[in-house]
Amino acid sequence: MSELTTTRLNAESHLLLDQSLLRLPHEFLRKIFKSSQRIVEREREHVVGALKATANFSLAGDTAPNSLKSLDSMISRMQGLKRKLESLHDEEKTIHKHSRKRIQHLQDLYEIPSLVDVKYDEWSRVRLNRLLVDYMLRSGYGESAKALAREKNIEELVDVEVFMQCNRIESSLKSMRTQECLAWCMENKQALKKVNSNLEFELRLQQYIELVRTGQREKLLEATQHAKKYLSPHMATQGAEIHRAAGLLAFASDTHAQPYQSMYSMARWTHLSRLFMSSHHALFSLPARPLLHIALSAGLSSLKTPSCHSSFASSSSNANSTTSVCPICSTELKDLARNVPYAHHTKSYVESDPIVLPNGRIYGRDRIQQLSTKIGVPDGQVKDPTTGDIFKEADVRKVYIS
Repeated sequence: MSELTTTRLNAESHLLLDQSLLRLPHEFLRKIFKSSQRIVEREREHVVGALKATANFSLAGDTAPNSLKSLDSMISRMQGLKRKLESLHDEEKTIHKHSRKRIQHLQDLYEIPSLVDVKYDEWSRVRLNRLLVDYMLRSGYGESAKALAREKNIEELVDVEVFMQCNRIESSLKSMRTQECLAWCMENKQALKKVNSNLEFELRLQQYIELVRTGQREKLLEATQHAKKYLSPHMATQGAEIHRAAGLLAFASDTHAQPYQSMYSMARWTHLSRLFMSSHHALFSLPARPLLHIALSAGLSSLKTPSCHSSFASSSSNANSTTSVCPICSTELKDLARNVPYAHHTKSYVESDPIVLPNGRIYGRDRIQQLSTKIGVPDGQVKDPTTGDIFKEADVRKVYIS
C-alpha cells in the first residue's frame, strides 16, 4: 500500500507550474475581443452619422450624387471593418487551435495513473522541452528556441513569437530607442492603465531628458512643449517626478547635483528595459522567473537536507570523490542548490526516545549510548557521531515531539 501511495500521480500539484500555459492564450483572446469591440463601436458611430446625413439629403431634396457618395463612403467603411474583423478572427482561430492543443497536453497528465507509467516519462520529456524553450526565449536565444520547438513538435505549446517581440523591444531600449516600446504601450494602453503601470510616463520622461541633454535652445523649447503634452497629464500621480524634470532645465548633463545626475545617467535605460519586462510579464500573466529555474528550485529544495553542504564530512564518505549518492552534494548540483531553502516536510520520522545534544543535533538515546560505549567513551559522556564532539550526559536534554 505504501508503494502505491508513493507512486500515485497527483496531477493537480504537477500543474502548479503550468498555469501560464493557458493564461497567455486567454489574455490574447480577451485582447482580441476588446479590439473587435472598439473597432465595431467606432465604425458604428461613423455609419450612424453617415445614415443620418444621407437621410437629411433625401429629405432636403438634394441631388442623388450626394446621397450616392455618402452610401459609397459607408460601404467602403463597412468593407474595411469586415477586413479588420476577418483578420482578428483568423488570429482568434489560431489561438483556439493552440489552446486545444495545450488543454489536451494537460488532459493527458490526468489519464496517467502512476509515476512509473511509461506515458509519464513521455509527458515529462515534453514538459522539459517546453521549459528549455521558455528558458532560451527569456535568455534571448530566440532562433535556437524556435529550432528546438520545431524539432520536438511543440510549437503550439510554447509562445515563441510573444517572447521574441518582447526581446526585440527590450533590445531597442538597451540601444536607447523608445519608439518600439511606445508603440507597444499604445497597443496595450487600456490594459496598462488598469494595472496602474507608469511605463509610458517613464518613456516620455526619458524622451524629455534626451532633449534637455543636448543643451541646444531649440531642443530645450521642444522639451518644454513635450513636457506640456505628455508629462503634465500625469501631474496627479507623478507630480514629484515632473517637478524634478522641470528643474533639469537648469542643469547641464555633466552636473554632479542630485537627483539630476541620476536622471541624466545612462543607467536609466537599463531601468526602462527592466520596467518594460516586468510590465509585459504582469500584463500577460507570465512568471517573472524562467519556469526552468522554478522547477529546479523546487526539485533541489525537496532533496536538500541539513547534511548537504555541511562542514562536517561523514566518516564513510570520501571528500575528494567527484560522485555522491546525494544528488544535492554532487559536483553538478551542489553550487545550484547552495542557496535554496530546505523542503517543508509535513511528516517527520525520528528515532524513539529522542535527545538533543548541546550543539543542537538530535539522536535516539539508545543508539547514541550504544555508539559511545562501542567506541570507548568514558561513562557519563556521549559522543556526537557527526562532529566528534563529546558532551556530558547531564547536558543532554530529552526532546518532546508536539
